[in-house]
Amino acid sequence: MPTLAGKRVLLGVSGGIAAYKAPDLVRRLREQGAEVRVVLTASAARLVTPVTFQAVSGHPVRTGLWDEAAEAAMGHIELARWADLVVVAPATADFLARLAAGMADDLLATLCLATDAPLVVAPAMNRLMWGHPATQDNARRLAARGVTLLGPGIGDQACGETGAGRMLEPVEIVVTLAALAESTPGEGALAGRKTVVTAGPTREALDPVRYLTNRSSGKMGYAVAAAAARAGAEVVLVSGPVDLPAPAGVRVVPVETAAEMRGAVLAETGDAAIFVAAAAVADYRPAHPAPQKIKKQAGEISLELVRNPDILAEVAAAAPRPFVVGFAAETENVEANARLKLEGKRLDMIAANRVGTDCGFDREDNALLVLWPGGRVDLGAGSKAALAERLVELIAERMRAGRQAQDS
Repeated sequence: MPTLAGKRVLLGVSGGIAAYKAPDLVRRLREQGAEVRVVLTASAARLVTPVTFQAVSGHPVRTGLWDEAAEAAMGHIELARWADLVVVAPATADFLARLAAGMADDLLATLCLATDAPLVVAPAMNRLMWGHPATQDNARRLAARGVTLLGPGIGDQACGETGAGRMLEPVEIVVTLAALAESTPGEGALAGRKTVVTAGPTREALDPVRYLTNRSSGKMGYAVAAAAARAGAEVVLVSGPVDLPAPAGVRVVPVETAAEMRGAVLAETGDAAIFVAAAAVADYRPAHPAPQKIKKQAGEISLELVRNPDILAEVAAAAPRPFVVGFAAETENVEANARLKLEGKRLDMIAANRVGTDCGFDREDNALLVLWPGGRVDLGAGSKAALAERLVELIAERMRAGRQAQDS
């Protein structure tokens, strides 16, 4: 498993209530072998004192650009050059906005502009602030520039509300940082291998204003795409309609219907080494979508549905074909149903998980059981980001095992 041994991590803490988690993040980073230095914004220093961070990091803490002793030697530039990895956790809505605008109005924002180290932010804010179009636009702009966004998670918030906006737990952040720190452009377990990933739901039109769809948020597929990119792959993400920023270094092909997804997948998998089908593709579509809005009637109406193409089976039946990984989202008999899908479609691997009103869809966490012909690994529960890292490692391991079997 990746570690952070010998890595220099600069942790920036902005002024959200989730700053109380940051000392634990420092501790866990050091447990992984990292050397950690901390920069606090003025607001963060009002929530958790610099003394606390100095105690857990073992280094003096910087809080502003106007530290005469440090800036006599251009300390902010020295810190920016020192870091192998810059992490901002929590990253508030205000900080994301300032970073997206390229502002350098405090020490932390200045460091983010002055470093050439990978930049990772863990957003944390009220659910309405995270969902605001301005914040979503800032997140997309940062991702397009190569900033890695971790989360936010979904759950109870300090304000008493529930929804997307929680900072990921420190252990989840550290797992992803370890994988990111060990990846190098052009290197990694999947270096140079074109990988096509599908994510999200599809929408099948009933009429111009209504459609059939499902509860998939796309978060698992996006996490897999991001993990594959960090492993050195050339990643194409064929995505149904979701509200997620594009992962760093990933080319996104947006689609809406199952037919559009099939066309995009077949266009991209001809020269691909790996295909991961994480999308929740609609199995059926209306046979005759209405050209105008269907009006309410006194009696009942019936819908005639027809089968959609089976994209996963079609790619698996191609010759030659990529290494094919399916997903099985099941409400019951998870392993048995996944095994049937693995064998029936002749897949190389399948990742199975239970879904329902309380698990799987539209959450930051998941639990995966990975099966392949003659083997299985239960990855257990964890964040989708952490599970995606492990799944990508398993894909690389199984591909190596296949090559060795062919050579022997």
